[in-house]
Amino acid sequence: MLIHPTVERLRSLGLAAMADALVEMQNNPQAAEMPHADWLGLLIDREATFRDNRRLARRLTAAKLRQAATIENIDYRTARGLDRALFQTLTTSQWVREHNHLAIVGPTGTGKSWLACALGNKACRDGFSVLYKRASRLFADLAQARGEGRLARLMTSLERTNLIIVDDWGPEPLTAEQARDLLEIVDDRYDKGSLLITSQVPVTQWHDIIANPTLGDAILDRIIHNAHRIELKGDSLRRSADQKKKGPPLPNPTIVPPAHRTLPRAALRRSWGPLRATRGSLPWTAGTISTVPPVLTRRPFPGQHQIVSCVRRRVDAQQCQKIHPEHDHDHLETVITIAWNR
Repeated sequence: MLIHPTVERLRSLGLAAMADALVEMQNNPQAAEMPHADWLGLLIDREATFRDNRRLARRLTAAKLRQAATIENIDYRTARGLDRALFQTLTTSQWVREHNHLAIVGPTGTGKSWLACALGNKACRDGFSVLYKRASRLFADLAQARGEGRLARLMTSLERTNLIIVDDWGPEPLTAEQARDLLEIVDDRYDKGSLLITSQVPVTQWHDIIANPTLGDAILDRIIHNAHRIELKGDSLRRSADQKKKGPPLPNPTIVPPAHRTLPRAALRRSWGPLRATRGSLPWTAGTISTVPPVLTRRPFPGQHQIVSCVRRRVDAQQCQKIHPEHDHDHLETVITIAWNR
């Protein structure tokens, strides 16, 4: 059976995913045994999934989320005061359906923006339109739109958005114009949309950000009385992440003389640096030791003063052992062997 005319007709109707699924099923021998109703159901499911994914991608692009955060990657083990039960309730997006608001406050670096973007991503996946804006850029866009004569159009676009995320609210006080614009946004969203605000300033001090007490009462009365609150605390997560990347500080290297005649290879390598430091990086030869290497004076051991005198007189290990048979010459032989061979 020729299906090319059917495929072209589906594409002309805007059913590209259904056309691709029809071609795949036609080339699959196992699909020939399926009833026609199952064929039709699979084609419709393919087209519906394709359109849902395309709408989701369009919503995520329009949201302009700052971070690619998802609720599946939330770290509840970090001690920052995050109420897990409350946050899991918020991940259902029921608060967006009920047109409630959310305030996330806490010190810098506790993950306020990350949590806001994760909730915004979940709202997009649940079919809601989202817009992320930093508070400073939001007021800058409003001022620019006012100067260009398109403030009414921008306000209408904000009113149609289901969830607006205002990140980093405060701590600078608002001007009279910014306070009036914020009142317009909050009033348009009352019982029509949701607002998510993140701030380092506690909610009890938000009145200080809005210089006008009358506008402050009007704005906060529309936000706070039906808003959920998440109050974070603790140290900065960025600082903790940097410390984990750097790792613990390395201990100062020390040279421990061995009890036997042969040093391990790692200990030998650590001894080359102090030896070469006395004469630069040139190779050592017999009879070139004119100063006492630091390795001999760093840590005392039996017979050290006699060994130091032997080194100053440029004698080898065997001669030193004949002169001082009562002392241990393992350290001297090891040091002189390294000096001559390296």
